[in-house]
Amino acid sequence: MTLTYGQIRQWRSEPLDAAATALRANSDTLVGLADEFNAMGGPRNWIGAAADDATKKRGEITDNMERFVAGIRSAVTTLTQGADAVTGLRRGIREADDLATQNGFAIGDDGAVNDVNPPQNVPEDRADEVSRERERIRLELVDRVEQNLRTATDIDQDVSGQLGKVQAGKVDDGGATDLAGAAEAGGAQGGIDPPAPPDGRGSPGDNAGWWDSLSDAEKQRVIREHPEWIGNRDGVDFTSRDQANRAMLPIEKERLEGERERLEGEIERGEIGKQGELDQVNEKLDAIRSIEETLSKPGERQLVLFGTSSERAEAAIANGNLDTAKNVAVFTPGLTSNVPDSLGGYDAQMADLQGRTQEELARHGEPGSVATVTWIGYQAPQWGETLFDPNSVAIDHAAERGADNLAPFLQGIDTARNSDAHLTAMGHSYGSTTTGIALQQNTGVDEAVFFGSPGLGTGDLDQVLVPDGHNTYLEAQGNPLETDPIGDFGAFGVDPSHLDGMRHASTSDVTLPDGRQLIESNGHSEYLNSNTTSQYNMSVIVGGLPYDLTIDGDSRDFGDYLTWTPFR
Repeated sequence: MTLTYGQIRQWRSEPLDAAATALRANSDTLVGLADEFNAMGGPRNWIGAAADDATKKRGEITDNMERFVAGIRSAVTTLTQGADAVTGLRRGIREADDLATQNGFAIGDDGAVNDVNPPQNVPEDRADEVSRERERIRLELVDRVEQNLRTATDIDQDVSGQLGKVQAGKVDDGGATDLAGAAEAGGAQGGIDPPAPPDGRGSPGDNAGWWDSLSDAEKQRVIREHPEWIGNRDGVDFTSRDQANRAMLPIEKERLEGERERLEGEIERGEIGKQGELDQVNEKLDAIRSIEETLSKPGERQLVLFGTSSERAEAAIANGNLDTAKNVAVFTPGLTSNVPDSLGGYDAQMADLQGRTQEELARHGEPGSVATVTWIGYQAPQWGETLFDPNSVAIDHAAERGADNLAPFLQGIDTARNSDAHLTAMGHSYGSTTTGIALQQNTGVDEAVFFGSPGLGTGDLDQVLVPDGHNTYLEAQGNPLETDPIGDFGAFGVDPSHLDGMRHASTSDVTLPDGRQLIESNGHSEYLNSNTTSQYNMSVIVGGLPYDLTIDGDSRDFGDYLTWTPFR
């Protein structure tokens, strides 16, 4: 029978808990009588044929009792874990209902997502933004309903299947010689497994729906037994992803060390064509060392992406807590960026930007924490690759593939949380192209900052799905020897400084109204340097302080600038 959403809404864990408690009590009673039962049938000094028959019969009854107790304890384990799974499912259903109610939707007993209370009197200049955000939430709700039903079906099949084994007498006593041992053996044969994650990568909504439908105990079991399931699964909370990815580091390190030893042996034996494979393995081991060193720095960090399946390792590390920070920024670097050589340096700059943003918020008396992410989740072009290489910096192939990874990562930030973050996407050089292409999908990003950009993958800023007026470009404008020529190439779309609707923030020397001195950014690689005007402008954007932005060296009041407002 196919379950309906209305049916699973009525599920409760209490009947399963009650049944488990009753069966456990009966089992405990039988185990407690084991010594007394063993003493029966064998009075002292009783010998002969009748005594032998009695001993044999008692043995048969004991064997049956051991299997019976094993079956009971198997059922107890199954019912207990089933009750726990139903508790997790009910939370998943409640979270979907809460998200729907907060945004004017309702989920029917047929599982349909209905728009019952759309926003009224939306300003014309925000209509597209509001419509886009509501569509993102609607699709997330559809995914959550689907995953709740999938989890419920899994629970139903697992519990009924295990109890069916008990009823059919398929639970054995594990060779136990007493009732206590039989109970232990039977309990180990019971229970249910958490449902596997959605097939493939899964959308952020799919992944969030699946993860939120698991109980706390099931989540810890997944982290312990299957960390590979969730470390890179967008839509899962980042605290759990961090735990899973940290658990994967030593596992993957051991595997790669074994692979290195094998390849070195093959090279020693004269096998050809192995040096390239060995170089890749060594690069990945260097990447793990870089990750470990970065995570060991002072301050709160989360390893929110880690993978070695591509040619080069990929990773993303957050400064701060992505699950709770009010303001979140995700930075994507460009040409030559890789985990071994780049992660530590970029992480230091992101930690500096996090601190600067918090300082600006404090100056305004604005509450709100900040998290910044260094995202090297794609195969950025490297020096030495030919112009005809698929990963060449001269074409946007690597940016397009990177955008396929970056877009769901960005979308997963809000999807994994109970309340939306003020979310800024930042891209430098080729990473700005990757970011620009990713933002042509509906990610929920509130702000975009591009700097030193060869193009956003489009000549029309309307294709970048960020609220109007919230796209900012920075380009070094010093003397001819200190400018940044990359943006002038317009290699991927057009020169971003020529895009209609793009806001241009200053990179020049600036004196702020409070007397603070900011210094100019020169060339292509100084935008994130401490105490530069460009870093300051990024900080006020990340912190949601648009009125403090500087343009052409002056602090300007953006009276028509749309401040960020959360949708949840």
